[in-house]
Amino acid sequence: MDSRNKPFDVAVIGGGVIGLSVAWRATQRGLRVIVLERSDPGGATSRVAAGMLAPVSEAVLTEQPLLALGLASTRRYAEFVAELEEASGLGCGHLRCGTLLVGRDGDEALALERELALRSSLGLEVRRLRASEARVLEPALAPTLRLALDIPDDHAIDPRRLTAALAAALRGAGGTVRGQAEVIAVTIGDGRVGGVQLADEQISCEHVVVAAGSWSGMLAGVPDDAQVPIHPVKGQILELRDPSGAGLLARVLRMRGGYVVPRGDGRYVLGATMEERGFDTTVTAGACFDLLRDAIELVPGLAELAIEQLSAGLRPATPDNLPAIGPGAAAGLHWATGHYRHGVLLAPVTAELVVGGILGDDQLDGIDASAFAPARFATVGAGA
Repeated sequence: MDSRNKPFDVAVIGGGVIGLSVAWRATQRGLRVIVLERSDPGGATSRVAAGMLAPVSEAVLTEQPLLALGLASTRRYAEFVAELEEASGLGCGHLRCGTLLVGRDGDEALALERELALRSSLGLEVRRLRASEARVLEPALAPTLRLALDIPDDHAIDPRRLTAALAAALRGAGGTVRGQAEVIAVTIGDGRVGGVQLADEQISCEHVVVAAGSWSGMLAGVPDDAQVPIHPVKGQILELRDPSGAGLLARVLRMRGGYVVPRGDGRYVLGATMEERGFDTTVTAGACFDLLRDAIELVPGLAELAIEQLSAGLRPATPDNLPAIGPGAAAGLHWATGHYRHGVLLAPVTAELVVGGILGDDQLDGIDASAFAPARFATVGAGA
């Protein structure tokens, strides 16, 4: 199809970390790109993400394709961030901090032994620590700690700073970012994408990338047999601030039911609940109490910090908990959604895979992306 009279080659639906990463990489490859975000760029799920880059600590035996993809994305992250910071002139808050998995009692210690065996069997770097060894690394840990696992290769990043840098780099490369621009429908005719429909505007383009997170399954115009089923999983988090600055914790701490993520500047994120509540984003007293109770039991010093913000976000989940990445059933339709808990982690590799699909590139560095093909849902239909 001749695209010379079309203002854009690619319309990306969704301005979170995934959509902005795809758009930035596509613009770098010479494509004319517009990002359309229903709220503010980076203002929805990405805004309340914790930002853990933790494929090793989050490894699950039954999700090995996801582990492989996460490790591939982690290997790209340092270069991705360095390039992005240079292009945008903004810092992303990337910390090479590592993670401690911690057990507070005998049952949790036994669970950690199983986690250690799993990671060792997969060839992942992990080290068993006695409680005293863990407190040498993190003196703020409670003396009641029983056992810990040290995972040195996990990182963390500040998603708000990351999305701000992505938007700036995208604009600097010639891309367009529009907030308060809700896409109502994808225009498809004769089996091929023709553009997207806003409330009062039609935008023509050769390719459409659906990166709308939990809202990805709500777009009109996509045939039932081309849909990707997505449902939201609510997560509530707290942001705390130490008035005296950084220093209470240097590493991400993961415990049963939650985590504590340092931002490196005296801020700490506590999260996160896992709730099947549809599109509800209410912050509840019970969830905040549970998160604070568990975190303070592990790190008593957190009780002295100021509460900066309480938030709730919606993770986009698919039926098999794996993302949908790549070309869809209609020509010109591409998916970059369903990342569930791993959107920030998988942003670099998702961007490469999606842009490669648009341009017809071969698979990257031997990555097998077949497990994430949107076509696996071809007969499922739309999500909630």
